[in-house]
Amino acid sequence: MSDIQLPYLETSILVALLGAVWVGRIRDAEVARRWSLVLSTIVLMCVAGSSIEFLVMGESQTPLAKRFGGNLLVVEELNGPLLFLTALLYLMTTVSTSRIRVRRFSFGWTLASEAILLATLGCKEPWGIVALLAVGTLPPFFELRARHRPWRVYALHMGSFVVLLAAGWAIVEAEGGLGQQHSWLAMVPLLGAIFIRCGLFPFHCWMTDLFEHAAFGSAILFVAPMVGAYAAVRLVLPIAPDWALRGIGLMSLFTALYCAGMALVQREGRRFFCYVFLSHSALVLVGMDTIASRGNDGVIGLTGGLCVWLSVGLALAGFGLVLRALESRHGRLSLTRYHGLYDYTPTLAVGFLLTGLASLGFPGTFGFLATELLVDGAVAYAFNIGLIVVLVAALNGVAVVRVYFLLFTGTKHVSSVPLAISPREKFTVLALAVLILVGGLFPQQAVGSRNKAAVEIREQRRKLFGGEAAEPPVSESDASLAHKDEPAD
Repeated sequence: MSDIQLPYLETSILVALLGAVWVGRIRDAEVARRWSLVLSTIVLMCVAGSSIEFLVMGESQTPLAKRFGGNLLVVEELNGPLLFLTALLYLMTTVSTSRIRVRRFSFGWTLASEAILLATLGCKEPWGIVALLAVGTLPPFFELRARHRPWRVYALHMGSFVVLLAAGWAIVEAEGGLGQQHSWLAMVPLLGAIFIRCGLFPFHCWMTDLFEHAAFGSAILFVAPMVGAYAAVRLVLPIAPDWALRGIGLMSLFTALYCAGMALVQREGRRFFCYVFLSHSALVLVGMDTIASRGNDGVIGLTGGLCVWLSVGLALAGFGLVLRALESRHGRLSLTRYHGLYDYTPTLAVGFLLTGLASLGFPGTFGFLATELLVDGAVAYAFNIGLIVVLVAALNGVAVVRVYFLLFTGTKHVSSVPLAISPREKFTVLALAVLILVGGLFPQQAVGSRNKAAVEIREQRRKLFGGEAAEPPVSESDASLAHKDEPAD
């Protein structure tokens, strides 16, 4: 393990925290937006620096982790891309915030939640993850209270999540911690916490309630990085017995199918987005279930799930930002009639269709290869699971195309005020479109890092539960050398 010489990750967290304090004291909303934009850009540059240094030096501990020991802040294969994705989404959300929403969007709490989230994704110490996940539930709660919106459903679910997560890990520590097999008494609370935070059925109502009452941008930023899946990978997946993985897989599969069906019949834009997101995010956990299969099939399925994590986080965050831009012009979007908005906002229409189809795995986008890997691993694990994954993608595709026609076609929209896309929104849509398409054309680096993370998780489980070792991926150079060593015919 190499040592990172410059504290990029610590700097990004510190900038976001200090920025939250500074921006929170500014009364002028437009000035607060400008400062937040500058600070989010600095945070993204610092996170990009940590990612680049990781690519050069390999798995690395930050100076804070080196000084105090343990795994306080670590940059590795699993969390490196997630850190960059998180910082990018916060910057894009700040950039795309329209003047109409400036006074209702809390830039101070946004920077605070970004700092907490970066620390959570960078932390590898179990109790540190538990504590940061608990703290990360506070910004949306305070925002709901400040907006005088209903908060009890959110507080009840997040309080239950924190209690179950802490209780479950305390039992794990009492039974020997990582590296030991654990009883159902330890696994059941952990599974309950993961189900709640990931919004699996029947614990998904807090997420629909959050999108209903919180600011749209804040709700997107709270769910898009999928920290519930991160908690599952760090705390549950290395020690979960096969029955626990099957439970996660079955609940996730049912949630994906149920939410895909619900997305087809929604009558309001925010609820539609929420159900589409729940359906796709559940597929990430379906990929985790396949790690229980023998051979490399489980590694392929988990690699697909981790790739879907990245593609869905990027694509559906962009999808939500497009809906947010439309909402700033027309208020809450009704899906009971045609709006005919294409003539006024063609760029948003293209962005809506591109980000929506990218989340489904449309050819030419990064989601295509991610979905292909997930389906291959799921079919190898159990044919019925792979079939349901394909059905979920089909239902979500029908839902996205249906809403596209409702919003952008079907009638002529008459307006006396200009509704054209602003330069900030155009920059956001184009930047996300470029990332989605470049990721689809050149997916090697992202897929390679996801595969290495999956192999590492498989090796941890093999040491604990036994079974076959996962074979590392073979590069083209190794294959050519092996071919040269073969005797001639």
